[in-house]
Amino acid sequence: MSKDAPLPTAPEKVKIALCQLLTTADKEKNIQTAREAIKTAAANGAKLVVLPEMFNCPYANESFPVYAEDIDGGNCPSVDALAQAAQQSSVTLVGGSLPERSQGKLYNTCCVFDTKGKLLARHRKTHLFDIDIPGKITFKESTNLSPGDSLTVVDTEVGRLGIGICYDLRFPEFSMVYAQQGCQLLLFPAAFNMTTGPVHWELLAKARAIDNQIFVALCSPARNPPGAGYQAWGHSTAVGPFAEVLATCDEQPTIVYADLDFTQIPERRRNMPIRAQKRFDLYSQVEAVGR
Repeated sequence: MSKDAPLPTAPEKVKIALCQLLTTADKEKNIQTAREAIKTAAANGAKLVVLPEMFNCPYANESFPVYAEDIDGGNCPSVDALAQAAQQSSVTLVGGSLPERSQGKLYNTCCVFDTKGKLLARHRKTHLFDIDIPGKITFKESTNLSPGDSLTVVDTEVGRLGIGICYDLRFPEFSMVYAQQGCQLLLFPAAFNMTTGPVHWELLAKARAIDNQIFVALCSPARNPPGAGYQAWGHSTAVGPFAEVLATCDEQPTIVYADLDFTQIPERRRNMPIRAQKRFDLYSQVEAVGR
């Protein structure tokens, strides 16, 4: 049977901010909008600030190569701006995601910064959004993007974070590994669409929270005007370890604040010890299928 890592030492309570930003074709404007939101969130007491998926560019396959930044090569105005904003506001920052160019490939990448502006970690989206719902939506990230090959656990001043991006949320094993590694909060910058968002967005956040008795937060872009590109669902949401919605919003640009009490995690796990009751001797029969 798998043995969970102990919960790390962290503040008992943390205020987080989910910045639901409207993304345009103007990269400099998007960066400035993010900087202003980070500053506002910090001024309102947030210690952890989260940005949405593809915060610096339109969510479109044709945009990813154009807006991509080489983080290792140092040509990264978006990353530089986020590092500076985290330092200036003294917040832990989960910088949504942006298109990253590395060694001839493109990735959907989330950067995490500490309160000094240091880049703590990068998560490359591991499950690419390739779907085809006839008459509704067809999108294939794999047209331009490559998948990451690792999970990302980050120890920060506000606790141990597990980072995913959008479609990563759909895979319960992904979040289960994070919980077993002692993460207290799972964060998903995500841009669900108008087909799956209304029925799956909140449901999946609650499912991952109750599966693992852990906090989960989803940060979406704001919805574009009709006819103006990708239509994100919005509704950035924070959920507690008992699947209770702590805070949410509609589709408009806004900042969602939530107060997380990490003492609820061990309390919920004592009250309902499903993690100790799991039958891994039976689950080993699960095999990779559908490939």
